[in-house]
Amino acid sequence: MTTRNTSFAADPAALQARFGARVAAALSERSTVVPHDIGERLRVARDQAVARARLSRAAASAADGVTVSVSAQGTLLLGGFVPWWQRALSVLPLAVLVTGLVLANQWVLQEQVRDSAEIDAVLLADDLPPDAYTDPGFGEYLRTAPP
Repeated sequence: MTTRNTSFAADPAALQARFGARVAAALSERSTVVPHDIGERLRVARDQAVARARLSRAAASAADGVTVSVSAQGTLLLGGFVPWWQRALSVLPLAVLVTGLVLANQWVLQEQVRDSAEIDAVLLADDLPPDAYTDPGFGEYLRTAPP
């Protein structure tokens, strides 16, 4: 059974350093095969890359306390202290949405009540044929109390 070393999988910086070391080793190994002018250009490019990496590490260590990351949705997240009023404002769109849904639901219910009341008024105000008064269901309807 083969076991894998998962220490690099947990730390992206270590994984990146390991990859960089492999690339540097491969470039150094094959530098004897390339012509001299191309080898010199590769050496200069490697020196510039190392200098840029040192500058980026120095800039990252200078910005201590503020962590910048990108979430899965593509939004920029800044780590650190967030005041309570900013957290409260982040909940505001959700509160507005819920309030709008509740108000829309109330308005739809009122419209349904108005429509059914209008239909009931038209039916009750309409002239009934004489057979309706002799119908046993109509008598039962008049005896029951309204809801």
